[in-house]
Formats: sequence, C-alpha cells, structure tokens
Amino acid sequence: MQFDLKITDPKSKARAGVITTDHGTIETPIFMPVGTVATVKGVHQSELKEEINPDIILGNTYHLYLRPQTSILEQAGGLHKFMNWDRNILTDSGGYQVYSLSGRRKINEEGVKFKSHIDGSTHFFTPENVMDTQRTIGADIIMAFDECTPYPCDYNYAKRSMHMTHRWLDRCIKHFNNTPPKYGYNQTLFPIVQGSTYKDLRKQSAEYIANSGAEGNAIGGLSVGEPAEEMYAMTEVVTAILPEDKPRYLMGVGTPINILENIALGVDMFDCVMPTRNARNGMLFTAHGSINIKNKKWENDFSPIDEMGITWVDTMYSKAYLRHLFASREMLGKQIASIHNLGFYLWLVREARKHIIAGDFATWKDKMVKQMDKRL
Repeated sequence: MQFDLKITDPKSKARAGVITTDHGTIETPIFMPVGTVATVKGVHQSELKEEINPDIILGNTYHLYLRPQTSILEQAGGLHKFMNWDRNILTDSGGYQVYSLSGRRKINEEGVKFKSHIDGSTHFFTPENVMDTQRTIGADIIMAFDECTPYPCDYNYAKRSMHMTHRWLDRCIKHFNNTPPKYGYNQTLFPIVQGSTYKDLRKQSAEYIANSGAEGNAIGGLSVGEPAEEMYAMTEVVTAILPEDKPRYLMGVGTPINILENIALGVDMFDCVMPTRNARNGMLFTAHGSINIKNKKWENDFSPIDEMGITWVDTMYSKAYLRHLFASREMLGKQIASIHNLGFYLWLVREARKHIIAGDFATWKDKMVKQMDKRL
C-alpha cells in the first residue's frame, strides 16, 4: 500500500491524499460504506458502484467468521469474489463486536472467548487467528486485534486495556509478517490507538502505534457514547502524534457533522452504520439538515427527495411517495433511503476534498456544519 499526501488545508489540519493498493486508488478523505455481512444493507453492488461510487467498503470479521464462515469465503476465492466487488475492502478485527457482546465474552491475555449471537456456540479469538481470519476473508486493509473500552471507563481499566491492546498488536504484527497474503494481492495491517477519553493514555497509545511503523493507523474506542467534544479532543491529541505521511482512520464515526469536524483535525478515513441504519428508520441526511420522512408534513410534498440529485433516487421519487412507502412498510422505502444517505455521505467527503484542494475548506466546513445542524 502507498499513501501520497497531496495537500493540507492552510487553516485546519484537513488533508487530501491518495491511497494506492492492488485493488485501485482511494482518494481521501473517504467514507467507507459498511458491508457487515458481505452486503451494504439494502443496496445492490451495481448501485453501490454506479451511484454511491465508494473507492472502498468495510467488512466485519466477527460476522463473516461466523457466517458464511471463512471456509466458504476461501472456496469462493475471498470476499471480493464472493460478493462480486472488485474495489478495496477493509475488515475490522472483531474487537468492537467483542466489546458489544459484554455479557457473552471473557477477555484474558491470550485473547477473547465468546459465544456466537447466532447459535450460542463458543469461539476463541486471538491476535494470531484474527490475522489468519482476515487474510482468508481477503481484505486489502486488515485491522489489528484490540479491546474497545466502553464509555464511561475507569482510568485503571482503560490503562490496563490499552497496554494489553499494545501487547496484542506486537503479536498481530509478528504473525502478520510471518504469513503470506492470499489470493495474489497484497494486504496491509493497521494498528489501533486506544486509551478511552484520557489524554495521557491517548498520547501514550498514539506514540506506541506511531512507533510500530505500520503503513496506516487507526483510532478506535471513540463514538461509543462520549460527547462529541470529547471525541474531537481525543482525535486532536492523536492526530498530532500519528505520522503525517500515513493515512489515519477514525473507526465508527459518525454523523455528517462529526465527519467534517474530524476531517478538520487531520483524519482521512471513516466508516459508520449510521447512513444505512438511520435510512431504515426513515431519517435522511441532506446538505440543509435532516429529514424524518415518516412525519405527516411530507404526506403531500411532491417535491424530489433531494433537489441536489446526488443519486438517481433523489429526483426519481418524491418525499410524499417515500413517506408512503415507509407508512406501508414497503422494503423499497428503506432501499431508496439507504441509497440516498450513502450517496450524500460520499458527496460530502468528496466535496470536502475539493475544498481542501481549493484552500477554503475551513470556511466551507463551518458553513456546512451550521446548515446540516437542523431538522427539516
């Protein structure tokens, strides 16, 4: 993998760059649609490619390991072939899912023992076998195995957890370096900064991760319930330490406003289930604020879903029609809303990139944050 930093905004830390892998180029800043179980929910691959057009999507190690299972993915020739996606894929390590299974798992130095949410069967993740699992899934970018701490989190617990994540990282790197990539293309490992919302721990963790010499770095353990201001404060501490010549990935973030504010702090890569999850609940994101399409006020509004027309659904259907689909519980409503929201997220990061290159990102960002912080 190669990262070329093209330009930094003069009035913020926002950056425009290009990541190059064997599956093509990724222009940053980028938002990665979440394809948890080998599908971006409700969206055909053709719509994903032609309308939403991301350079990279995300798959989930925990879910894919349990179903369809790595043996099936290996027979298929990897996740790219299994789901017919010829662009980049990043897989998370399963650390976040393990965190969210708090009642069904036990963590020790060796790894994590957990029960499947599908059938209750017992499994064990270690830094080593998680590297093997992600190699077999076939991701272009693989995440180190970490423990994601909850919020709020006791300082001593956060400190112990962070040091264990660092020890796990050493094991990940060693095992990753001793195993070949699969399917004939290169794979890249990103470590993850932890430390909860404690500045001194975040600083320590960022320094440890920066010294690991990886080709890119991630920031984990945020967007887990802490106030946005704390998220931004932790991101600022970390981006000041992580190497400038490597991409920075903020995991699981967030709202359109969160994304713009974190781009301003020097983050290059994002993912979040919010555009599709909120879409399935009738919430649409637009450049002028968010819309709850289930509200009665849209019942006889025959204007397009979004006059900006970022994707084909925006001008093909009216707000009244989309509201009717939700009221009738038609699955098409969720599909239309998902395409719209994902299209908007990709438009937003690409627009941010244009303004970083033009040198007026900070002014544009402040204007957009005000506009989007409204309920229409």
